Amino acid sequence: MAIVEVKVPQLSESVAEATLLQWKKKPGDAVAADEILIEIETDKVVLEVPAPAAGVLAELVEADGATVASDQLIAKIDTEAKAGTAAPAAAAPAPAAAAPAPAAPAPAAGGSKAGVAMPAAAKLMADNQLAAGSVPGTGKDGRVTKGDVLGALAAPKAAAPAPVAAPAAPAVAKPLPPVAAPAVNLGERPEQRVPMSRLRARVAERLLQSQATNAILTTFNEVNMAPVMEMRKRFQERFEKEHGVKLGFMSFFVKAAVAALKKYPVLNASVDGNDIVYHGYFDIGIAVGSPRGLVVPILRNADQMSFADVEKKIAEYGTKARDGKLSIEELSGGTFSISNGGVFGSMLSTPIINPPQSAILGVHATKDRAVVENGQIVIRPINYLAMSYDHRIIDGREAVLGLVAMKEALEDPSRLLFDI
Repeated sequence: MAIVEVKVPQLSESVAEATLLQWKKKPGDAVAADEILIEIETDKVVLEVPAPAAGVLAELVEADGATVASDQLIAKIDTEAKAGTAAPAAAAPAPAAAAPAPAAPAPAAGGSKAGVAMPAAAKLMADNQLAAGSVPGTGKDGRVTKGDVLGALAAPKAAAPAPVAAPAAPAVAKPLPPVAAPAVNLGERPEQRVPMSRLRARVAERLLQSQATNAILTTFNEVNMAPVMEMRKRFQERFEKEHGVKLGFMSFFVKAAVAALKKYPVLNASVDGNDIVYHGYFDIGIAVGSPRGLVVPILRNADQMSFADVEKKIAEYGTKARDGKLSIEELSGGTFSISNGGVFGSMLSTPIINPPQSAILGVHATKDRAVVENGQIVIRPINYLAMSYDHRIIDGREAVLGLVAMKEALEDPSRLLFDI
């Protein structure tokens, strides 16, 4: 037997620990070199752990949901064993030690994942004396989630006949005795308690930190988006053919923000103790909603990027955020941020500064509104901009004039092409 250890990858200096999400293999399964075994969630990103060598997964040292640190041993691979022979016997004790709930190892026979109870679901089933296999799973590969168990508890009539499926559970698991009805009936007022993910907890911590340490004020202005919309409509088709990406509105907002930051550098600065740090570069954070929570990937040197560069990078970040593939480097730093609540229909908001930055621009939905021009009431597509700023270093004058500079750039977007 030749054992190769699987360890947690090196985490960044600012990340002390991480959480194992879900093993993609079980003991006895064959694995290929570089095949992804599990994802690890930190408070910033989700990292993939590949198999360091080909062989058979001999042992899971840490179970789903475990808290781990850099270089910690989490599994072992036998490079000489064959799947379904020697390795399962050697790994047999591991699932029992890693998973306290009897339902977790239930589907070991045949390799099917259907009916596997996730750790939280397995504990809830054990607490309520639900037999293994009595709750149908709706998760990936038929896995039983905590929501499935809560649903079964909330619907006793549907859950009662489930024990007849108990014989399908493999003999390796010792099922709890079936019961006629769940021990807990939540009735018509169900509740679900779900622990925060590391990312969600970190976002909450940073937002509270921002409000506690910054003197946050917000200034507002309205922008006539007709010139931007007309330019976008005029060049959209040619732009997409030339660059392979659609021309969106965010590139205009990014360029307008950079133009304002150049005129009022304090908006691009940050506080470090009793010092003000003026940044000679423009790294713009773009707030992106992901299934795991809010993330803010950075457009490095946005002042040197073309409209096409900005649109391509934003599209790339959107895909990576959805798939949990953003790297720590892509989320680190930033001198100014933009949050676009308009994509969800927001009319107005007061965005919270992303520390250690000192200002953030909030963009909202563009709607046709009645406005007065030259004494006449006309209809214009209006977007309300909101910029929150740290009043410790940014005075109202710089904040207001900075937002006005963004407004002027958007209402005459040709100025952005000539940097005026």
